[in-house]
Amino acid sequence: MQFIHIQMGKKITTLFVLLICSYLIKAQELRARVSVISSRVSNNVSKNTFQTLQTAIDNFLNNRKWTSDVYTSNEKIECNFLLNLESTDELNVYKASLSIQSARPVFNSSYLSPIINFKDDNIIFKYQEFQQLDFNPSRISGNDPLVSNLTAALAYYVYMVIGFDGASFSPHGGDVAFQKAQNIVDNAPSGNNISGWKAFDGVRNRYWLVGNMLNSRYDAIHDIYYNYYRQGLDQMYQDEKKCRSILLETLDKLDAFNSENPNTMINQFFFQGKSTELIKIFSKAAPQEKSKAIEILTRVDITNASKYKSELK
Repeated sequence: MQFIHIQMGKKITTLFVLLICSYLIKAQELRARVSVISSRVSNNVSKNTFQTLQTAIDNFLNNRKWTSDVYTSNEKIECNFLLNLESTDELNVYKASLSIQSARPVFNSSYLSPIINFKDDNIIFKYQEFQQLDFNPSRISGNDPLVSNLTAALAYYVYMVIGFDGASFSPHGGDVAFQKAQNIVDNAPSGNNISGWKAFDGVRNRYWLVGNMLNSRYDAIHDIYYNYYRQGLDQMYQDEKKCRSILLETLDKLDAFNSENPNTMINQFFFQGKSTELIKIFSKAAPQEKSKAIEILTRVDITNASKYKSELK
């Protein structure tokens, strides 16, 4: 009987551990696909180093708990992180661009709408094969700024991905994540040619992006994100015509926001990767509505102005 009791105890303990593991798997926020490209790195570095780095980044992004929220498997945020490396004159130090893409599902459809499609060209870091990728929000700079700069940048964009996803589902729904990203900016590594964390490092960088989202002067941008995704795209299955009108009103508000706050980073950031989606939405619009869409889009998304004119005519 004592043997049976011990065996039952082991089974209950095992079941408890499995339930905890299942909960932790559910809890993670991201479903991130990671790519490390090393074609521009000199041949005297083992290619295994970069495969190891890719695996380390994958584990860093997908296996870490970033928030206190619980995400089921269906709620995980679809995203891509692509790190494109090149050599420097210093041993084990690399310059890189980091491309981040994220999307969120549109309700009652299989479509994923892009939220982030951004390339950060100002990544520099030190990495040796099998090096641990550590991140401590209380000690972001670490002992070596070049070592910690990679994890700081990755963590920053994780919080921006989570933040913009939250902002698309509820008004100011991403603010907690944006605050965590701001904490990284405030305590970011410095020196050693590290850039992108300060106001004077450029007009479109990590400093300005999260700053735009937390600046009360730009509060309207939160309504714009919420209205575009939750009030517009998510309701398309019910009444396409009505939702297209809501989306046009939202773009009109974004146009007004841009006029009042010219050259803010968030305006350009909003449109990256969205031209194909917007053309598909308004290609079915009535002539008058389509004409207004062309007028607004060519003004607020200058990069794709000719595309809107030719494909929405």
